[in-house]
Amino acid sequence: MLRIRRFEEEGVRQFQGDKIPGFFHSSVGQEAAIVGACLALRDDDAMTGTHRSHGHPIGKGAHLDALMAELMGKEGGICKGRGGSMHFADRSVGIISESAIVGGGIPLATGCAFSAKVRGVDQVTLCFFGDGAVNQGTFHECLNMASLWKLPVIYLCENNGYAITTLVAQSHGQTDIALRAAGYGMPGVTVDGQDVSAVNKAAAQAVTRARAGEGPTLIVANTYRFDDHSFRLVVRDVPYRMVEEVERYKRDRDPISLYRNVLLEEGFNEDSLRAVEDEVAAAVKQAVQFALASPMPSPETLPDYMFKSPLAGHNSFVAGLERN
Repeated sequence: MLRIRRFEEEGVRQFQGDKIPGFFHSSVGQEAAIVGACLALRDDDAMTGTHRSHGHPIGKGAHLDALMAELMGKEGGICKGRGGSMHFADRSVGIISESAIVGGGIPLATGCAFSAKVRGVDQVTLCFFGDGAVNQGTFHECLNMASLWKLPVIYLCENNGYAITTLVAQSHGQTDIALRAAGYGMPGVTVDGQDVSAVNKAAAQAVTRARAGEGPTLIVANTYRFDDHSFRLVVRDVPYRMVEEVERYKRDRDPISLYRNVLLEEGFNEDSLRAVEDEVAAAVKQAVQFALASPMPSPETLPDYMFKSPLAGHNSFVAGLERN
């Protein structure tokens, strides 16, 4: 969680220093929902994210260097600078996609889970999305399909209460999102998204069900984003949440502070926690240095990676077509 927090904070500084182009959506405040769920997975399990998914690859085990370089659009980035802030992908740790499209990862995760079932393996797919995605058609279509076919997928809604500036109560006919699972014949679980242990317990149970062939689970982690929707879209003229509300969450519901207290109660001392903090600070500093030193992609390589021929690898077939 601390790696995510410090990575995001440094990302904001680099964005404000014009080192990161495009948009920057911070996941600060939502670290427990991310890490609690990711820790329930194996390395070969798959995951999809959202437009706010800088922290999700970190939770799954991706390296900070390539992530920071990707934010800066550099050749050393996780997608060689082609994806940027909202499109991380790293198959080495199972991240098949993140998407700027609200709910865009839901059908991809469902398809990935279907693939695992067809291949006869016990891999599961974890699908992150926000409360705003619950009203997309793909949410309903995919949950219904996953339930019918008992697909090994965990749908995890990071309910931070706001779709940009719109409250859940203003856009959801049923504000208890977990209840929607009943319409598709799957378990629906609500957890405290600021409690990493609670999220991990719910995710582990869902993973066990999925691996056993019992089908999908919908988990709703009630969380809170400390920053605005994005640092390119800062709402000032029409305040949609009170300053006091944000400060209360930062003071009383910070997932890192909450778990830090748990560790101290379990016998960890301040020195051991400071050692973790120092290690994380060094890793983030190294990531920034790597990213800044990495070259920009050459304009000549612009078409690279844009498509893959369905005939690639079938040279003999292609040669036969050419002869005919």
